[in-house]
Amino acid sequence: MPISAPGTFKYPGFTLIELLVVLLIMGLFAGLVGAISQPDERALLRVEAERLAQLLDLAAAESQLTGRPTAWTADGAQYRFWRWRDDTGWTEAREDALRARSLPPGMAISALRIEAVRPPGGVRLEFSPHAPLAYDFRMSLGEARYAVAASPLGEVRIHALQ
Repeated sequence: MPISAPGTFKYPGFTLIELLVVLLIMGLFAGLVGAISQPDERALLRVEAERLAQLLDLAAAESQLTGRPTAWTADGAQYRFWRWRDDTGWTEAREDALRARSLPPGMAISALRIEAVRPPGGVRLEFSPHAPLAYDFRMSLGEARYAVAASPLGEVRIHALQ
């Protein structure tokens, strides 16, 4: 005794067309999420340049408030802040705001000028507690370039380079 009438039985499941449409939609969403979550080089460099400009401004302000010099150094992969102590000399700042930071892979800091003169040696700024320091340097990542500059009045700004 048959349970259903002949010709009305359907196989359970999805058709090939339905599966392909779902895979296409999933692929589009995956590509969109990948594009959104991977910022372009210029945006990543801008964020890092803004962060560094704010940290340099903080270090200069701290130097003026405490009456002790503060320094910033950079090498190929990271940068650090230093504080002058009368008993120990230069010691690395370790607290949260001025801790050592690593640059994203491929990012570089170069062409430092202090008071419009290129200093010999590496990338190093020393902030005096008595007067603001005018300086500028370049940051690059791939084809993107930014300049970070401080005026003799102590204003730190960034701008994109062509």
